[in-house]
Amino acid sequence: MELPLLLQEFAVEGRLVTLQPLGNGNVNDTYLAVFRNTFTETQLVLQRINGKVFPTPAAIMSNMHKITAHCHAKLEKELDTADRVWQMPRIVQTRDGRDCVQTDDGAYWRVITLIPSARAYDRAQNAEHAMECGAVLGHFHHLVADFDPTSVQDPLPGFHVTPGYLAAYDATLAEPKAAAKLDASMEARRCARFVENRRRLATVFQDAVDRGELRRRMVHGDPKVNNIMIDEFTAKGTAMIDLDTVSAGLVHIDFGDALRSICNPAGEEEQNLAKVRFDEDLCLAFCKGYMAEASDFLTDADRAYLYDAIRLLPFELGLRFFQDYLAGDVYFKTRSPEQNLARARVQFRLCESIEARERSIRSLIDSL
Repeated sequence: MELPLLLQEFAVEGRLVTLQPLGNGNVNDTYLAVFRNTFTETQLVLQRINGKVFPTPAAIMSNMHKITAHCHAKLEKELDTADRVWQMPRIVQTRDGRDCVQTDDGAYWRVITLIPSARAYDRAQNAEHAMECGAVLGHFHHLVADFDPTSVQDPLPGFHVTPGYLAAYDATLAEPKAAAKLDASMEARRCARFVENRRRLATVFQDAVDRGELRRRMVHGDPKVNNIMIDEFTAKGTAMIDLDTVSAGLVHIDFGDALRSICNPAGEEEQNLAKVRFDEDLCLAFCKGYMAEASDFLTDADRAYLYDAIRLLPFELGLRFFQDYLAGDVYFKTRSPEQNLARARVQFRLCESIEARERSIRSLIDSL
């Protein structure tokens, strides 16, 4: 079905004046649709849910419907006491009341509202931006803190389950292809030693859950900096977007993953490892913003494991990159044969930088 005809299925007033690709995401096909009538203009986001990444698109939409309904009601209730107008995308239903449209080829398409006068960035711009990113994630966790995590389906089983990634790595190591790559590369052997020396990291959070120290809540699942919208007029954070990965989990994983992406100014593709470091100034700013919004639901036990989260997430992503390299680059897209190995080295170097700063990072967290 042609996209302009597909849009006619949705309850949108006005005439479609433009439809063009939006953003640089590599999961869903995303378009900006602009509708106008005599007096108003409406900008919306049309997306095809990637069925290869999300095998149950209907469950994704059911989750999104429940979560956004819960959060919108809470946002309205707290509007008068908030320090800003917090926002969240809204599902635009079809003319017959559905949340999405399934086309003849089996694809699922949805329309959601665009956060107006706001933008996201691919990396932290400065400490002020990092603080706003922390505030947005903390506020999102606040919004979903009282949402029942058993009422949604897991969109990506096994995602951010570090023991599972370690098991996949061990299985790959047993393959002849992996052994050949280790024999041929000194850097690969260094990465293997790095993993061996830190195996205990993989179970830190599962062990804490098993002991009853931590409990699962609703989390975003992909809180990277370009999923955080910043108001163009006030420069304040205003919304989390990309809600497909929202599910039950530990807030620590969101916390650590956000800091992993924000506090490495060199980025994931840096070739010069000397430039890879954990920026404590950005960390402090992010943590200040986060704690200002999250202090009402974080327990003392939650706080005790925040450093472990900051350390774990670079290890986890590095492990995934390294396992994929040894397996023949079957998951992450690559442009060169050694790219996943280079990516793994960046994450492991970031983990080392965090370990070297453990005392100051723990003191930073304790001071907030």
